[in-house]
Order: sequence, then structure tokens, then C-alpha cells
Amino acid sequence: MRKRSESQPLLGGDSLVYNTKPKSSIKKNISYILNVVTIITIAVLVFNHSSKSNSKPAVPSFDPHGKKNVIMMVTDGMGPASLSAARSFRQLRDNLPIDDVLVLDKYLIGSSRTRSSSSLITDSAAGATAFSCGLKSYNGAIGVDSGKTPCGTILEALKLQGYMTGLVVTTRITDATPAAFSSHVDYRFQEDLIAQHQIGEYPFGRAVDLILGGGRCHFVPRANGGCRADERNLVKEAIDNGWSYAGDREQFDQLDGGKNVSLPLLGLLANHDIPYDIDRSSKEFPSLAEQVKVALIALQEATKDSDQGFFLLIEGSRIDHAGHHNDPAAQVREVLAYDKAFQEVINFIDSTDVETVAISTSDHETGGLVTARQVTESYPDYLWHPQVLLNSSHSGEHLARKIYSQKDKSSNAKFTDYIKQEILAKDMGITDYTEDEVKQIALKASQPDALLYFLNNMISFRAQIGWTTHGHSAVDVNIYAHTNSPSLLHKLKSRKAYDGLTGNHENIEIGAFMESITGSNLNQITEMIKKTVHSPKHGKTDLSADEFHANAIS
Repeated sequence: MRKRSESQPLLGGDSLVYNTKPKSSIKKNISYILNVVTIITIAVLVFNHSSKSNSKPAVPSFDPHGKKNVIMMVTDGMGPASLSAARSFRQLRDNLPIDDVLVLDKYLIGSSRTRSSSSLITDSAAGATAFSCGLKSYNGAIGVDSGKTPCGTILEALKLQGYMTGLVVTTRITDATPAAFSSHVDYRFQEDLIAQHQIGEYPFGRAVDLILGGGRCHFVPRANGGCRADERNLVKEAIDNGWSYAGDREQFDQLDGGKNVSLPLLGLLANHDIPYDIDRSSKEFPSLAEQVKVALIALQEATKDSDQGFFLLIEGSRIDHAGHHNDPAAQVREVLAYDKAFQEVINFIDSTDVETVAISTSDHETGGLVTARQVTESYPDYLWHPQVLLNSSHSGEHLARKIYSQKDKSSNAKFTDYIKQEILAKDMGITDYTEDEVKQIALKASQPDALLYFLNNMISFRAQIGWTTHGHSAVDVNIYAHTNSPSLLHKLKSRKAYDGLTGNHENIEIGAFMESITGSNLNQITEMIKKTVHSPKHGKTDLSADEFHANAIS
């Protein structure tokens, strides 16, 4: 029986914001007040759900048995400072007024506490398991509880109720967040086994209908350019079992924006992670927004004659990677790419007559980002420079690989000129470099990890952006929500303003919310999947901290 570690008040939320553009300061202030009133007026009710009770209390705003779509969106590693940086960057880049905000900003509801069962600072695996299973687990856990017992996920529960299900990410589809909704393993680095679960190796068969992201590596054996430790070709196995397949941009485009999709669909668009948006070639890789649009249209079409809707997980995955790399130029572009994907979701919700709710939040913050940095011993300046991020046209990851590939192709003098002219001046927009910085880049050319940290610090220092870690932090993260539910709006007339997602909540409450509005019983699913193979083949029941971090840091 699945047990929750603490009382879990259910969440619900909606935010209707009229996107007007005031022409005067008076009209702007009136519009702002009306927007605030509107947000407060339509916040969704919430009430306590005791961890000691297995009963599912009714949620008046949603008929748990009616047709609906549930869209769970995760901004991996995005904290409040990430929004601030991206907002200021876009205002500068697009010459926008200071009151211009991101799409996300219009749907801000509350905040979430992110601790895992093993630490005040969670990793993505435990963070996503809190969403998918509605319980706390240890860092590294994928769809298992703190005792390493598989826990039923909301995706599995809804699949068995007749929903169609999907995963859309920009990292490997076998990475922590999508894995925690669609598989059960003791440790997140068991990506070969995660891939097997995702295509259907469950006690009850396949749970996922649509997959879009990277990570082909863990579906294909080494002999075929993959990285599986065995000789299985899961892509071939999937196709043989009725999956349609898209493995590149050309095949993705053939999906015709979601109108030409045959489910189940396996879309593995990169061998590892899809490149950062700052580096991404649109001719080679689709954006997150493009993937989201395909998924929404495909799932809508697949459920149009069904009594049930769909569940879709969407992750802005590489915001987290930019945080780990302390790469501000990459991170602001990743946040903006996610914002465009979020707009696609809003457009979809406002265009469908099926009751749909979307929740967007982060599993944790990464990097300890602050939009400030004292760069001298004297009294600090009150400023930071988004122009420095705009001048930089590639991620540190991309540039480190570029330098590494060039290091043995020319003399020392020519290599130094290459660093100055091609990397610093052209790619990074830095002309005030020092000779010592050039020397350090040359010395680190054979150490890609150390090199990318050095390059990213050059950007951060000049932009006066600060980072406190290459890992995660315990910073509370934002919650955003939107719905089109007529019953929700009708019920809210008699509800208190702050009975919804407003305020501060535990991450497990989001899982509890999805369970309640859909009439799901995750305890029941837990009983069904408890025999799922989930432990590492080498038989270890636990890993040391060094072993864990050697396999996964995100």
C-alpha cells in the first residue's frame, strides 16, 4: 500500500488574464488591478487530503469522471531568478517596454517546496517522482518509493482509465523527469531499463502512446551507434510491435504538425540530448514548441471520439543543464523556448471544448543563480548586463567542443589566434579579453568540462551574474496554472480568494491534485506494478554518494 509521508492538501488553479496593452500609465494601472482581481477571483479551491485516508474526496470544480485533458509541464532547474534574467534579456533583445512580461508571468499562482525524502536539496528523479506518484522519495529514485518499491504513477493510472498519454522533452526521453512518469527503477542511471519500460515492458503492457525527445542512444545497441549494454534494438522492436517512428527532422516534419500521426509514436530526434536552443539548427532539430504542438494535435485527434481525453508531460529539460554549466547565455534562451511552448499550451486550452487543465512548475532550482555579482572589492554596482548574453551566440558546451576539435590542427600561434578571433570575438562577443584568459583557454583545451566552466564564467563575470553551485539549490520554485473548465469558473463565485494554487505548497500536492481531479487511485496502480523489474542487474541494493554522482548529477 502506498503511503504518503505527510498531509497533502489538494491543489487546483486557474488564471484568466486579459492581455491588454495600456496606452497610458492610468490605463496601465487599471489594467494591472483588473488582472490581479481576475487572477484572485478564479483561483481554484483546495482542501486537505489526509495521508491516513485512502478515500478520494470530491473536487467540485472538476467532474473526476468526465472527459478531460491534463497537461503537466516541468521547467527542470528553473528558479525565480531564471525568469527574471530571461525577462530582462528579452526586453533588451526585442526593445520592449519594462512592463512587458513572459507568457508564464501571466499565469503565476504560487510556489512549491522541493525537498526529497533524503535531502533538503532534491535531484530531478525524486522531484519528478513527487509529481508522478504523489510521494516523497530519495534522490535518484525513478517511480519508486523511499523503500525502493515501485509506486503507481498518474500516467499509468490514466492510461488504464482509457486516456491517451504522451511525453515531450528536450533531453533524453530516458532522463529523470520523463522516466519518473513512465518507468520504475531504483536509480536514474538505469536508462537502458527505463527505455524498455517506456515501450511496454510492464506487467500490464505499454503505458505511453506518444514519445518525442532525444535519447535514441538507450534504445539502440552500440553496434548501431547507440549505447545499450546489451544487443537489443528497441527501435526495431517497437516498430515490429506497431509503433510509428520518427528519428530525425525530416521524419518529424512528415507528422504535419500532428495531423499525420499514427499512435503509438516513438520520436527519438537526437542520439543524446537535443541541443540547447542557442545552438539548435532549426533545419536539424525541432523546437520544444514545435514538438508540443505536434503532441497536442495528435493526442486531440486520437481522443476526439473517446470518452476520455489525454495526459501529456512536457519538460523544458535543458534549463537545468544550463544551470549545471553556469551558462547564463544558454539558460535565458532555454527559458524563452519553454515560454513559447507554454504559449502553445495556452492556445490549445483556449481553443478546445474539452475540459483541460495545465500545471507548470519546476522540480528544483539549479545553479543558485542570482542576477547580481560583485566583481570588484569596492562597493558593488547595482547592475547587471543582459547585453553580454545577447552578444554570446553559442553555449559553453558547444564552444568547448569546438575548441577541443581544433586544438591539434594548427600551431600554437594559430591556435591562439583562433581562440581570440573565432571563439572570443565572434562566438562570445568578448573583445576585452586578457592574455591570461586566452592562455587558460588554450591550457584547458583538452579538458572540455573545465573549459566550458571557464568560458561560461567569462560571460557570467562580464554580465555580472552570480552562481553559487554547479548543482541544485533548495530555493522554492514557482507554480503556474490555467484551465478552461466552465464548472470551475462557476463554482468559484463562492470561494475564498486564496483557496487555490496561490500560496506555498509541497511538491507532492501537485501529484495529489492530478490524482483527485481524475478520480485516479494510485494505490491501486502500485499493487498492479509492484512486480516490475526495477533493480540494477549487478544486484546492489544501495550506492555510495560517489557512485551515485558519478552516474548522474542533474
